[in-house]
Amino acid sequence: MVLVLVIGDLYIPNRVHDLPAKFKKLLVPGKIQQILCTGNVCDRETYDYLRTVASDVHVTRGDYDESSAFPFSVTVTHTPIKIGVIHGHQCVPTGDLDALAGIARQLDVDVLVSGHTHTFQAIEYDGKFFVNPGSATGAWTGLPTAAPNPTPSFALLDIQGPVVVTYVYQLVDNEVRVEKIEYRKELVPANESRCSTVMPQNIPSSPAHQSVW
Repeated sequence: MVLVLVIGDLYIPNRVHDLPAKFKKLLVPGKIQQILCTGNVCDRETYDYLRTVASDVHVTRGDYDESSAFPFSVTVTHTPIKIGVIHGHQCVPTGDLDALAGIARQLDVDVLVSGHTHTFQAIEYDGKFFVNPGSATGAWTGLPTAAPNPTPSFALLDIQGPVVVTYVYQLVDNEVRVEKIEYRKELVPANESRCSTVMPQNIPSSPAHQSVW
């Protein structure tokens, strides 16, 4: 079993002062093995905080991240599950499942994590599983048509072999609500397996563990 925190669109201190206190109480160091962040961390202090929760932190570059060292995409493998992470501003139209499915095929992943919409989503589509953790701080998207106060949310992925159990945590009326969604990867028998790697052309990738500030 591997426990992965999926989080993003924090905008600290650009739009929000800090993570909700009730979320911080849940993010206990030593419980989570890995963090996948969809970007828009915005400052060094927030990045350092994530490193106190888990030492294995992967961050993709959001449209408001100043650090050019963050890659545009990250892939991690928890056999047999392969996960890709992007911020989501590469997806046109924003949040469109067909566009996200195309990116998932380019990255050759089973699960695609993306942000940018500030709205939680966990859905199986076109044989893939798509997770958007929303905004952990409930930051405004900046779009004139968007709701001014998105619901703060993040997700935990409990990976158990081919099964990914997603727990979404949302702060509603100052209370944390939890929802569970399960995805199971269909395994191909060994005598039918096909191995291919497709490198994305429009989503540049770079090492995740270089200095970012």
